[in-house]
Amino acid sequence: MKTVKVVAAAIRDGDRILATRRNYGEFKGGWEFPGGKIEPGETPEEALRRELREELQLEIAVGDLVGKVEYDYPTFHLSMQCYWAEITAGHMTLSVHDALRWLGREDIGTVAWLPADTDIVAEIKAKLG
Repeated sequence: MKTVKVVAAAIRDGDRILATRRNYGEFKGGWEFPGGKIEPGETPEEALRRELREELQLEIAVGDLVGKVEYDYPTFHLSMQCYWAEITAGHMTLSVHDALRWLGREDIGTVAWLPADTDIVAEIKAKLG
């Protein structure tokens, strides 16, 4: 099975986390932490900054690792690293997503997260105010 290595951002604003909804592909309509594939020669942090620039037109500061997820989808294995992040510049613009929500501890479980993101959601919920 092919392994896809990705990186994701848990963008924090006070006690809220940014969730984005995919608007294309096999996982259209699923909620996720923004991010994407790590390209050859990139560090996870470099990939995360590039992906957020491409997907949301944001500059971010990458913080500590939230957690790692290994998840088997039917057609590939996902290896995901999720980092805390803060927005440092830019105006959020959706391109590969059709919706976003800022979720607090009480409502972080109210969206249909993609399966690989659910373990990270549990870790984040435990760390939110």
